[in-house]
Amino acid sequence: MAVSLKHKNALYVNGEWVAADQLEAVINPADESVIAEAPVGSSAHVDAALQAAYDAFHKGPWPRMSVHERQAKLSAFLDAVDARKEQIISLLVAEAGATQMMAGFLQYGIPMKHARKTVEICTRPDVTTLPVELTPNAMGTTTLGTGVLSREPIGVVAAITPYNYPFFLNIGKVIPALAVGCTVVLKPSPYTPINTLLLGEIADEVGLPKGVLNIVTGDIEAGTLLTTDKRVDLVHFTGSDKVGSAIQAQAAPTLKRCIMELGGKSAMIVRADANLQEAIMSGIMGVTVHCAQGCAQLTRHLVHNSIRKQYVEGVAAGLRQVKIGNPIDPTVTYGPLIREVARTRTENYVEIAKSEGARLVTGGRRPDGFDKGFYYEPTLFDDVQNSSRLAQEEVFGPIGAVIGFDTDEEAIAMANDSDFGLSGGIYSADAGLAYEMARQIRTGGVSINGGAGTMMSEAPFGGIKRSGYGREYGIEGLNEFTYMKTISFRAA
Repeated sequence: MAVSLKHKNALYVNGEWVAADQLEAVINPADESVIAEAPVGSSAHVDAALQAAYDAFHKGPWPRMSVHERQAKLSAFLDAVDARKEQIISLLVAEAGATQMMAGFLQYGIPMKHARKTVEICTRPDVTTLPVELTPNAMGTTTLGTGVLSREPIGVVAAITPYNYPFFLNIGKVIPALAVGCTVVLKPSPYTPINTLLLGEIADEVGLPKGVLNIVTGDIEAGTLLTTDKRVDLVHFTGSDKVGSAIQAQAAPTLKRCIMELGGKSAMIVRADANLQEAIMSGIMGVTVHCAQGCAQLTRHLVHNSIRKQYVEGVAAGLRQVKIGNPIDPTVTYGPLIREVARTRTENYVEIAKSEGARLVTGGRRPDGFDKGFYYEPTLFDDVQNSSRLAQEEVFGPIGAVIGFDTDEEAIAMANDSDFGLSGGIYSADAGLAYEMARQIRTGGVSINGGAGTMMSEAPFGGIKRSGYGREYGIEGLNEFTYMKTISFRAA
């Protein structure tokens, strides 16, 4: 699939399309074909984008509009996105290697649901009244005072997004930032820049004020400017814990706020009384959805030893039945990894797991019949030790690790024995007990028996420990793009 933008070889800065001198091929991971030549931004482009965002925030109309005016403009923006739905879904298949079902539902439908809800709730009160207080004063009398808490936009946001869910994460950062009155410089992964640049065309189409949304690409030097420049008030980053740690260090000298949505090694606990078929389906999905290129996927399977054999057999059988192929085919249920480096990393972890004594149940190799594309069979290991590298390190590839347990206390301890804390799951017929266990698991979220089916639009998402800090979505997600100001006044 070859794709083309209206403004070729250009970045979106200050409401204009600015030419880039350098181009980089964007590769379809399914067949290694070149789908586009994308512009590569320089430090000069990033500097111009930062100045545009800075001026738009401090001098422009956007943060001074009423919330209802911004709400109307963002609704028009999302309407224009929906008008390009098929184009965006096709890009998600071609750029990110998403299957057709996943591109339409999880990579497009869910983030648009969240975005619409964000626009709806952005009218929440940004000024709330503080309690009236009586305070002794220096005159020997009492002051009757009160005040308000005002939530105000933090300023210029540097939004940095990865390749795995590019549209989802772009929209998930841009819409709430703009909704509260911030301005944004958005930098996508070099693997998936085209659907991001498309948002610039939409911003043009709906008439966002100049400098409110800027889109740049670039190398490490360009990215470092975003995380170090004093004009940036907030870095909102999604990616690996190692890169997040580096960004936090880069941001420290200017004391800018950071929101980090980082990696995970999330545990799914399957108790002896679980609905085994539902747990097996969840285990299969943890390994196969987008080739496990998702930070919150459940790839560490803690299974009660009394049912572990049946569980392993069921998950392995399901993994062997997935249809591997180019996701341009709507019947394909499992596509490629993003690049050769991701496949090699997965292969390395297979060898690490074997060397640590884990038992390979299924997968563990490149599928036959694929001369092009970065495919790797969905893989399952049993007899995994929770202390092993396979259980402790994020692979970001399609490997599931099954670990046995005998008591609930043991399962909770193993779930918490991790440097990460993003997601988790529990399968049990005793929902009340599962709830009590969920309260003891140190992660940002836990689903019981599959949870609500999809991410709830007003449920905050994020992690603890090396999975990061800060929250996305809902009121809490909106508030991350604001700071609090107390305005006090004397009543008498």
